[in-house]
Amino acid sequence: MSIINIENLTKNYGKARGIENVSFDVKKGEIFGFIGPNGAGKSTTIRLLLGLIYPTSGKATIFDKDIVADGPEIRKNIGYLPSEVFYYDNMKVIDLLKYSASFYSGDYSSRIKELSEYMELDLNRKIDDLSYGNKKKVGIVQGLLHQPDLIILDEPTSGLDPLMQQKFFTLLESERDRGATILFSSHILSEVQRLCDRVAIIKEGKIIRVESVSDLNDNKYKKVKFETTDAVSEPQNIEGVTNYSKTENKHSFLYNGDINNIIKLLSDKNVMDLSISEPTLEEIFMHYYE
Repeated sequence: MSIINIENLTKNYGKARGIENVSFDVKKGEIFGFIGPNGAGKSTTIRLLLGLIYPTSGKATIFDKDIVADGPEIRKNIGYLPSEVFYYDNMKVIDLLKYSASFYSGDYSSRIKELSEYMELDLNRKIDDLSYGNKKKVGIVQGLLHQPDLIILDEPTSGLDPLMQQKFFTLLESERDRGATILFSSHILSEVQRLCDRVAIIKEGKIIRVESVSDLNDNKYKKVKFETTDAVSEPQNIEGVTNYSKTENKHSFLYNGDINNIIKLLSDKNVMDLSISEPTLEEIFMHYYE
C-alpha cells in the first residue's frame, strides 16, 4: 500500500527551475529517502505535497486523497519539519508547543514532555534565546507531537550536533516501528544510507533513479584503483567504466562489468598497487549525477 503516490508532477516557475514529471511512491511503514543537492527540486516537491504551492500539471495523492482537493483533511495527519524553522520570538517553547497541539483533537501534554526530554529541550526557555540547533529541536517536537501517520522531513538534521543526530535517527526508527511512514529529504548521503529503505535521486528537477538502498549498496559497481609506470590503453574507453580520473601514474574509476577485463588490461603491466573495493553510496550517487 502506498501512502504517497506521485505521477508526473510538474511545477514551472518560468525561467527558474521547478520540477518536471516527477513520479515515485512511498509505501506504508517505510523510511523513504529523497536525495539530491540543494536546488535539485526536493523542497519544491515537498511544498507541492503539503499544498503550500500548486502543481502546474500532474497529480499526487496522500492516503489515497488528492493533494489539492483534499489538502486540509490530509494535513491533519502529517507531521512536517521544514529545512528552516522560524517562530514568534517572545513565546516560550512550551507555549508554542501547546499552541501547535491545539490544532489537533486530544491531549498531547505527556507527548510534548516525553519528546522534549528525549531531545533535551528546555520547555521554559524563550524561542529567541535558543540556538539554531535548539530551534530545530522545537520543530522536531512540533512535527511529531500528534503522532502523525506520515512524517515529512526536509533537511532535518541541519543544526543538530552529531550525538543529537543519532538520537533523532533512533527516534525516527521508533516512529517507523509505531507504524508511521517517513519521507526523508536530504543531501547528506550517510544519513540516507543509515536510515532509509528506498531512495529517489533527483537531478535538475527530474527523477533519475528510484531504488532500494540495499540495491544501491549491493550493485555490481566496483571501485578500482591502480598505479603503474607503464602506459595503459585508456581505461575510460572500456565499456562499464565511469568516473575515470588519473593523477600521474594513479588511475581510479567505477566499473560495472566483468572484472576480468580489468585484470587482462593490467596483466602485462608493472602494477605497483591495485585495489578493487565496494564504492560508497556517495560515489554511486555522484556517478548518477555525472
